[in-house]
Amino acid sequence: MSGQEGTFPSPGDAGVTTSPGDLFDPLCPTRLLLDRVGSRWTTMAVLSLAAADGELRFAELKRVMAGISPKMLAQTLKALERDGLVARRVEATKPPRVHYRLTGLGMTLVEPLRGLREWAERYIPVVRDNARAFDGTL
Repeated sequence: MSGQEGTFPSPGDAGVTTSPGDLFDPLCPTRLLLDRVGSRWTTMAVLSLAAADGELRFAELKRVMAGISPKMLAQTLKALERDGLVARRVEATKPPRVHYRLTGLGMTLVEPLRGLREWAERYIPVVRDNARAFDGTL
């Protein structure tokens, strides 16, 4: 299956790797995927769509993702759609209404990203203190 709808491949299925890859190899597909899903805009888009519990329109996503430009949002959504993490639906109205939602594969990314967000929110005071101490600005 393509990973876009319904069930999708999992480790052990044909075409799915169970090896960890080589994160230190710049051409490793795992590294390239982690670069993409580890970006702040991808994280915000996935978590925003997960919180919506359904679809969001482009303008709604832009509003929720404060600070993102329309161009960056469009690029982020296109990359997520290309990877099968987000589905796009267009209503034939004037102007067209474009809706986005997470696919089943996209939903598997929600918990790891929530965990990373919780870690960042918990430890940001420590990280800031460390940075100030390192910079000599305490």
